[in-house]
Amino acid sequence: MNGKEPDPRFTLANERTFLTWLSTALALSAGGVAMAAVPEGVFVPWVRTALAVMLVSLAALAAGMAYPRWRNIQRALRNEAPLPPPALAAVFGYGVAAVAVVALVLIILAA
Repeated sequence: MNGKEPDPRFTLANERTFLTWLSTALALSAGGVAMAAVPEGVFVPWVRTALAVMLVSLAALAAGMAYPRWRNIQRALRNEAPLPPPALAAVFGYGVAAVAVVALVLIILAA
């Protein structure tokens, strides 16, 4: 990479954020697998499958975008440029919220 070496604290913070994205991806993936394993009598099968697919898709997106985001931030740090905006934050926020709301409604209806 071109530019000057950034302060190691910023590089390490960027690396921690990268690892957090990977941890988030793993948690979303585990949630999707768990949703797929819910017994058939609890949720309508197609809804259970849709929720599982949404969670695993969010996991794949988080894992797939973790390194490009790390690289773009590292480049900005080296070039003393503004940091790129967190473009996918809304996707993850609303995606997880949608899954949670649908699951909550299904839990309430199953009780």
